Amino acid sequence: MNPIDLIVTVCAVLSPTTCEDTHLVFSYSGSLTQCVMAAPPYIAQWVGDHPKWTAVKWRCEYPHTNDKADAGKPTHAG
Repeated sequence: MNPIDLIVTVCAVLSPTTCEDTHLVFSYSGSLTQCVMAAPPYIAQWVGDHPKWTAVKWRCEYPHTNDKADAGKPTHAG
C-alpha cells in the first residue's frame, strides 16, 4: 500500500463561509479515482472527531506533488 494525500475542504458549521483544506494521509493501494470513491468513511470519521466542521469536497493526490515551504504536517488517518 502506498500513502495517498486526501485533501478535504471543510467549512465551519456555524460559519459556512469559513473554509479550509485539511490533509489526511492514509495507505491505499488503488488509483487516485478509487481513492476519491473510497474516501467517505475516512471523511465521516474525521467529521465525527471534529463536529464543528463539515466536509464540502475532497480530492486525492500522491504526497509531495504540491509541496510548499510553509506547509504544515498532515494528519494521519487509517
